[in-house]
Amino acid sequence: MTNPIVLDVNNLAVSFQTFEGDVKAVRGVSFQLKKGETLAIVGESGSGKSVSTKAINRLLPVKNTLIESGEILFEGKDLLQLSEKDMQKVRGNDIAMIFQDPMTSLNPTMKVGKQIAEPLIAHIGLSKEKAKARAIELMDLVGIRNPNEAYKRYPHQFSGGMRQRVMIAIALACEPKILIADEPTTALDVTIQAQILDLMNKLKKELDTSIIFITHDLGVVAQMADRVAVMYAGQIVEVGTADEIFYNPMHPYTWGLLASMPTLEVGKKQLYTIPGSPPNLLHPVKGDAFAPRNDYALGIDFVEEPDLFQVTETHYAKTWLLHPDAPSVIPPEEVRRRKEKYQTVRMGKACGERIGGGAIGSGG
Repeated sequence: MTNPIVLDVNNLAVSFQTFEGDVKAVRGVSFQLKKGETLAIVGESGSGKSVSTKAINRLLPVKNTLIESGEILFEGKDLLQLSEKDMQKVRGNDIAMIFQDPMTSLNPTMKVGKQIAEPLIAHIGLSKEKAKARAIELMDLVGIRNPNEAYKRYPHQFSGGMRQRVMIAIALACEPKILIADEPTTALDVTIQAQILDLMNKLKKELDTSIIFITHDLGVVAQMADRVAVMYAGQIVEVGTADEIFYNPMHPYTWGLLASMPTLEVGKKQLYTIPGSPPNLLHPVKGDAFAPRNDYALGIDFVEEPDLFQVTETHYAKTWLLHPDAPSVIPPEEVRRRKEKYQTVRMGKACGERIGGGAIGSGG
């Protein structure tokens, strides 16, 4: 039986008004999130990953943000149409977020226990005593030692990994239906990163929470994701199951991301990087935004934006190479070599080695 859809984003377009003009940060993004699944959204910095997900929780700056089109459907309601008062009931309660740097999200003047208890009092209406007891349970759940003592400490008294566990406890306090994790492990070392990822996978299964995981690390994607959406220049250019994206990628941009992942076998060989830079979204994009960086670009790529072609029931890619009249193109050798690495991670046989362990290259 197919899991029900808990979130449906349709044709979302977001721009930012600046002194130089409007930046078209998100250009017609659509995706769905099913109950109990992890959807990874990947792409270079500036591709629109964080903007798309912050729009879901209405966390974008009001003064200079313009939602040009789209709807974000959650439990039959369009979140973009809710009043701020109604949105406050959703934010942190039904849809929670974990950010990249806990030190900018935690209040340095408030004890961490009270920060975990706060949403329990505000959203669920627990008394201070019951909220404290539940906060201590949550701290224990996310692996914070001596939670009774830790409850009384301030954020600066925790390590980076422990602070991120506090953030996870806050996000899970109200048992949200959707958890949005915006690069939550980027600032952590590899060992702590692995612990946090294992914790999130464990809690997802226990609480049956749906997760949107934003990252630029494809090694993390291999460990976490059920489905993957690849973003470039404000659009989703490929989406499919994790197996489809890693085993059978169809978009040249996805090929570039996979080819630029470092492995232990690279040795002294120069690591592949995608040439050039993403387009400046202050200016209108003509044709395929990736065309100037694409070694496999066709003439039509510089003239007309490609359709989103269907590969399977779950796999789509926005590239003219999938048109029936397009020439047959084989992915680069670097992409084919990484399939075995991906399979090792997915089967849990990595013996501590993650695919890559590094970030997506951005042209050098």
